[in-house]
Amino acid sequence: MVKTRVVVLFGGQSGEHDVSLRSAQTVIGALDPERFDVRQVGITRDGRWLTSGDPMRALASASAFFSIAPETEAAGEPLPPESAMTVLSGEAVDVVFPVLHGPMGEDGTVQGLLELSGLPYVGSGVLGSAVAMDKAMAKHVLAQAGIAQAPWRLVTRREWGSEPETIASAIGASLGYPCFVKPANMGSSVGVSKVPGRDELANAMALAFHHDRRVVVERNVSGRELEISVLGNDEPIASVAGEIVPAGEFYSYEAKYVDDDSELIIPAELPSEILAEMQSIAVRAFVALDLAGLARIDFFLEHGTGRLLLNEVNTIPGFTSISMFPMLWAASGLPLRELVERLIELALERAG
Repeated sequence: MVKTRVVVLFGGQSGEHDVSLRSAQTVIGALDPERFDVRQVGITRDGRWLTSGDPMRALASASAFFSIAPETEAAGEPLPPESAMTVLSGEAVDVVFPVLHGPMGEDGTVQGLLELSGLPYVGSGVLGSAVAMDKAMAKHVLAQAGIAQAPWRLVTRREWGSEPETIASAIGASLGYPCFVKPANMGSSVGVSKVPGRDELANAMALAFHHDRRVVVERNVSGRELEISVLGNDEPIASVAGEIVPAGEFYSYEAKYVDDDSELIIPAELPSEILAEMQSIAVRAFVALDLAGLARIDFFLEHGTGRLLLNEVNTIPGFTSISMFPMLWAASGLPLRELVERLIELALERAG
């Protein structure tokens, strides 16, 4: 049996570097060695590519998420990004599985490199990746598709620097408190703050602007936090829904990947008509954003009104042992090993 040669690409320059390592470990462990010849390629925090030795051990040894003995195998000579195209465009690669969360990985940049290399890859293309990664742009596209969302506004670093009091007053008048402040281009709740009042707004904005020059401010929604996973290319399908009951103020980075205090309910207890509506909206959002392969769609089910409000779309969702995307598909009858195989099939189908 001829094995499919897969490069699993992980690490990266974003604040989600550590999460990427955890996700990549899950993907690598799920790839059947009888069917796949797996090669690891790691990207350091400063953008150098590790292509030989043991890239996972090399990156994990420098991560606070891992505890690895110092006698790690050498990772080989790091290559700058411009040399990486030569590595990836060789005949020894059939498909690339990017497990890169956040900027410089989930936002169309690496996807563009892979397109130039002429390689099939798992997940959305340049356009879908870029639009979905940018929360403000995604909200505009989803609004045009008629998908309901919480009220929001975009603030740039320049605007905030020149008129902080005016903008703060406008946020209080139009969105109220509490509100959420988020970097426009970041995932895993990195840089996100729940702001209880105006006095706390400046610190939240400073944190968000540390990660991006554009910040999204959203009205707080009182409701259940629900998620659904989508799989496919031109005929996507949706999983069962899951519910998150955060232990803290919201489902933070620590709650997603460090602590295990938050409760994940899979499948979520929902009336059949609400589940069907969620699945329909998730697929509509997937198509509207021109996505491919996989996505996780996050919703609020608003208390009082019963409205479903789309919160965010993630094109390379977490793939750790406690991540919703693989858990939702397992609950839908597609276990992890079959899920990663299906994602590779979708990548090859899209390229063909």
